[in-house]
Amino acid sequence: MARETEIKLKIADAKAFRRVLKKLGARPVATGTGRVHEENVIFDTPQGGLAKHGQLLRIRTVTPEVAGNARNTKANQRVVVTFKRPVAHSATQASEVHSGVHKVREEIEAEVADAHKLKEIFEGLGMSGWFRYEKYRTTFRLPASKRWAHGLLIELDETPIGTFVELEGPAAAIDRAAEELGYSKRDYVLKNYLVLYMEECRRKGEQPRHMLFARDSAPTA
Repeated sequence: MARETEIKLKIADAKAFRRVLKKLGARPVATGTGRVHEENVIFDTPQGGLAKHGQLLRIRTVTPEVAGNARNTKANQRVVVTFKRPVAHSATQASEVHSGVHKVREEIEAEVADAHKLKEIFEGLGMSGWFRYEKYRTTFRLPASKRWAHGLLIELDETPIGTFVELEGPAAAIDRAAEELGYSKRDYVLKNYLVLYMEECRRKGEQPRHMLFARDSAPTA
Protein backbone atom coordinates (compact mmCIF):
# COMPACT_ATOMS: atom_id res chain seq x y z
CA MET A 1 0.00 0.00 0.00
CA ALA A 2 1.36 3.41 -0.98
CA ARG A 3 2.15 5.96 1.70
CA GLU A 4 0.80 9.50 1.49
CA THR A 5 2.62 12.34 3.27
CA GLU A 6 0.98 15.76 3.21
CA ILE A 7 0.05 18.93 5.03
CA LYS A 8 -2.42 21.74 4.41
CA LEU A 9 -1.90 25.49 4.66
CA LYS A 10 -4.70 28.05 4.99
CA ILE A 11 -4.49 30.69 2.26
CA ALA A 12 -5.69 34.15 3.26
CA ASP A 13 -5.08 35.83 -0.13
CA ALA A 14 -5.40 33.46 -3.10
CA LYS A 15 -4.27 36.05 -5.67
CA ALA A 16 -1.12 36.85 -3.71
CA PHE A 17 -0.45 33.13 -3.28
CA ARG A 18 -0.73 32.58 -7.03
CA ARG A 19 1.79 35.37 -7.59
CA VAL A 20 4.25 33.59 -5.29
CA LEU A 21 3.67 30.32 -7.18
CA LYS A 22 4.37 32.08 -10.48
CA LYS A 23 7.55 33.62 -9.07
CA LEU A 24 8.74 30.13 -8.05
CA GLY A 25 8.08 28.86 -11.59
CA ALA A 26 5.18 26.58 -10.64
CA ARG A 27 3.09 25.32 -13.55
CA PRO A 28 -0.27 23.49 -13.61
CA VAL A 29 0.05 19.73 -14.11
CA ALA A 30 -3.12 19.38 -16.22
CA THR A 31 -3.64 20.88 -19.66
CA GLY A 32 -5.93 23.85 -20.26
CA THR A 33 -6.64 25.91 -17.16
CA GLY A 34 -5.42 23.05 -14.96
CA ARG A 35 -8.42 23.63 -12.69
CA VAL A 36 -10.87 20.80 -11.97
CA HIS A 37 -14.06 20.46 -10.00
CA GLU A 38 -14.11 17.62 -7.47
CA GLU A 39 -17.24 16.06 -6.01
CA ASN A 40 -16.39 13.73 -3.13
CA VAL A 41 -18.57 11.26 -1.25
CA ILE A 42 -17.36 9.56 1.94
CA PHE A 43 -18.82 6.13 2.73
CA ASP A 44 -19.10 4.34 6.06
CA THR A 45 -21.20 1.77 7.90
CA PRO A 46 -24.20 2.95 9.98
CA GLN A 47 -22.05 2.43 13.08
CA GLY A 48 -19.16 4.48 11.66
CA GLY A 49 -16.89 1.44 11.66
CA LEU A 50 -14.34 2.89 9.22
CA ALA A 51 -14.05 6.26 10.96
CA LYS A 52 -13.59 4.56 14.34
CA HIS A 53 -10.46 2.91 12.96
CA GLY A 54 -9.17 6.07 11.30
CA GLN A 55 -10.07 4.76 7.85
CA LEU A 56 -11.63 6.59 4.91
CA LEU A 57 -13.47 5.27 1.85
CA ARG A 58 -14.25 7.86 -0.82
CA ILE A 59 -15.57 8.17 -4.35
CA ARG A 60 -14.28 11.27 -6.13
CA THR A 61 -15.62 12.55 -9.46
CA VAL A 62 -13.19 14.91 -11.19
CA THR A 63 -14.43 17.24 -13.94
CA PRO A 64 -11.90 19.43 -15.82
CA GLU A 65 -12.76 23.08 -16.24
CA VAL A 66 -13.02 24.57 -19.71
CA ALA A 67 -12.64 28.22 -20.65
CA GLY A 68 -15.80 30.23 -20.14
CA ASN A 69 -17.56 27.45 -18.23
CA ALA A 70 -17.23 26.41 -14.58
CA ARG A 71 -17.44 22.72 -15.48
CA ASN A 72 -16.88 20.56 -18.50
CA THR A 73 -19.14 17.86 -19.90
CA LYS A 74 -19.17 14.37 -18.43
CA ALA A 75 -17.11 13.10 -21.36
CA ASN A 76 -13.84 14.05 -19.67
CA GLN A 77 -14.80 13.11 -16.11
CA ARG A 78 -12.65 10.75 -14.05
CA VAL A 79 -13.94 8.68 -11.14
CA VAL A 80 -11.44 7.64 -8.48
CA VAL A 81 -12.07 5.40 -5.47
CA THR A 82 -9.73 5.93 -2.52
CA PHE A 83 -9.14 3.99 0.69
CA LYS A 84 -6.94 5.49 3.42
CA ARG A 85 -5.90 4.15 6.79
CA PRO A 86 -3.33 4.90 9.50
CA VAL A 87 0.16 3.65 8.80
CA ALA A 88 0.86 0.16 10.15
CA HIS A 89 4.14 1.36 11.59
CA SER A 90 7.09 -0.50 12.97
CA ALA A 91 9.47 0.76 15.65
CA THR A 92 11.76 2.21 12.97
CA GLN A 93 8.87 4.17 11.43
CA ALA A 94 7.35 5.47 14.65
CA SER A 95 9.35 8.70 14.85
CA GLU A 96 8.27 9.67 11.33
CA VAL A 97 4.61 8.74 11.66
CA HIS A 98 4.08 10.23 15.12
CA SER A 99 6.25 13.34 14.77
CA GLY A 100 3.08 15.44 14.49
CA VAL A 101 4.66 17.56 11.75
CA HIS A 102 3.16 15.84 8.71
CA LYS A 103 0.07 13.77 8.06
CA VAL A 104 1.14 10.27 6.98
CA ARG A 105 -1.34 7.63 5.87
CA GLU A 106 -1.44 4.49 3.77
CA GLU A 107 -3.50 4.92 0.62
CA ILE A 108 -4.92 2.86 -2.24
CA GLU A 109 -6.43 4.62 -5.26
CA ALA A 110 -7.98 3.20 -8.41
CA GLU A 111 -9.81 4.76 -11.32
CA VAL A 112 -13.24 3.26 -12.04
CA ALA A 113 -15.67 3.61 -14.92
CA ASP A 114 -18.96 4.25 -13.13
CA ALA A 115 -19.44 6.10 -9.83
CA HIS A 116 -23.11 5.10 -9.62
CA LYS A 117 -22.37 1.38 -9.96
CA LEU A 118 -19.66 1.59 -7.31
CA LYS A 119 -22.06 3.44 -5.01
CA GLU A 120 -24.55 0.59 -5.45
CA ILE A 121 -21.85 -1.93 -4.52
CA PHE A 122 -20.94 -0.04 -1.35
CA GLU A 123 -24.61 0.27 -0.40
CA GLY A 124 -25.07 -3.45 -1.03
CA LEU A 125 -22.30 -4.02 1.52
CA GLY A 126 -24.24 -2.02 4.10
CA MET A 127 -22.51 1.33 3.70
CA SER A 128 -23.88 4.73 2.74
CA GLY A 129 -22.48 7.96 1.35
CA TRP A 130 -23.00 10.01 4.49
CA PHE A 131 -20.91 13.11 3.72
CA ARG A 132 -20.44 15.03 0.48
CA TYR A 133 -17.97 17.80 -0.14
CA GLU A 134 -16.80 19.66 -3.20
CA LYS A 135 -13.92 21.87 -4.18
CA TYR A 136 -12.04 23.28 -7.13
CA ARG A 137 -8.45 22.07 -7.34
CA THR A 138 -5.48 23.22 -9.41
CA THR A 139 -2.38 21.02 -9.11
CA PHE A 140 1.05 22.54 -9.68
CA ARG A 141 4.61 21.23 -9.92
CA LEU A 142 7.79 23.22 -9.53
CA PRO A 143 10.30 23.22 -12.41
CA ALA A 144 12.78 20.36 -12.78
CA SER A 145 15.60 22.79 -12.00
CA LYS A 146 14.41 22.72 -8.38
CA ARG A 147 15.68 19.23 -7.74
CA TRP A 148 14.66 19.33 -4.10
CA ALA A 149 11.00 19.46 -5.25
CA HIS A 150 11.07 16.12 -7.08
CA GLY A 151 7.87 14.21 -6.28
CA LEU A 152 6.16 17.25 -4.73
CA LEU A 153 2.59 18.24 -5.65
CA ILE A 154 1.21 21.69 -4.80
CA GLU A 155 -2.59 21.40 -4.81
CA LEU A 156 -4.52 24.66 -4.53
CA ASP A 157 -8.03 23.97 -3.21
CA GLU A 158 -10.91 26.45 -3.37
CA THR A 159 -13.55 25.16 -0.93
CA PRO A 160 -16.82 26.40 0.61
CA ILE A 161 -14.88 27.10 3.83
CA GLY A 162 -11.97 28.97 2.25
CA THR A 163 -8.86 28.43 0.20
CA PHE A 164 -6.17 25.94 1.19
CA VAL A 165 -3.09 24.43 -0.38
CA GLU A 166 -2.09 20.82 0.12
CA LEU A 167 1.59 19.97 -0.17
CA GLU A 168 2.06 16.28 -0.87
CA GLY A 169 5.30 14.40 -1.38
CA PRO A 170 8.60 13.80 0.43
CA ALA A 171 8.64 15.35 3.91
CA ALA A 172 11.78 17.40 3.22
CA ALA A 173 10.27 18.80 0.01
CA ILE A 174 7.06 19.71 1.84
CA ASP A 175 8.99 21.65 4.48
CA ARG A 176 11.11 23.52 1.96
CA ALA A 177 8.14 24.34 -0.27
CA ALA A 178 6.18 25.68 2.70
CA GLU A 179 9.15 27.90 3.60
CA GLU A 180 9.52 29.11 -0.01
CA LEU A 181 5.81 29.96 0.00
CA GLY A 182 6.19 32.03 3.17
CA TYR A 183 4.95 29.57 5.81
CA SER A 184 6.47 27.76 8.78
CA LYS A 185 5.71 24.46 10.48
CA ARG A 186 3.49 26.36 12.92
CA ASP A 187 1.12 26.97 10.01
CA TYR A 188 0.71 23.30 9.10
CA VAL A 189 -2.86 21.96 9.15
CA LEU A 190 -3.16 18.17 9.54
CA LYS A 191 -6.97 17.96 9.71
CA ASN A 192 -9.05 16.70 6.80
CA TYR A 193 -11.80 18.74 5.16
CA LEU A 194 -14.54 16.96 7.09
CA VAL A 195 -13.03 18.03 10.43
CA LEU A 196 -12.33 21.56 9.16
CA TYR A 197 -15.93 21.84 7.95
CA MET A 198 -17.34 20.62 11.28
CA GLU A 199 -15.18 23.17 13.12
CA GLU A 200 -16.37 25.95 10.80
CA CYS A 201 -20.02 24.99 11.42
CA ARG A 202 -19.46 25.09 15.18
CA ARG A 203 -17.79 28.49 14.87
CA LYS A 204 -20.77 29.85 12.92
CA GLY A 205 -23.36 28.06 15.04
CA GLU A 206 -24.66 26.17 12.01
CA GLN A 207 -25.89 22.60 11.72
CA PRO A 208 -23.40 20.49 9.71
CA ARG A 209 -24.78 18.97 6.52
CA HIS A 210 -22.56 18.70 3.46
CA MET A 211 -19.65 20.96 2.44
CA LEU A 212 -21.09 22.28 -0.82
CA PHE A 213 -21.02 25.60 -2.64
CA ALA A 214 -24.23 27.59 -2.83
CA ARG A 215 -25.14 27.28 -6.50
CA ASP A 216 -24.81 31.06 -7.04
CA SER A 217 -21.55 31.45 -5.13
CA ALA A 218 -19.12 28.90 -6.57
CA PRO A 219 -15.70 30.55 -7.12
CA THR A 220 -14.56 31.47 -10.60
CA ALA A 221 -11.01 31.08 -11.83
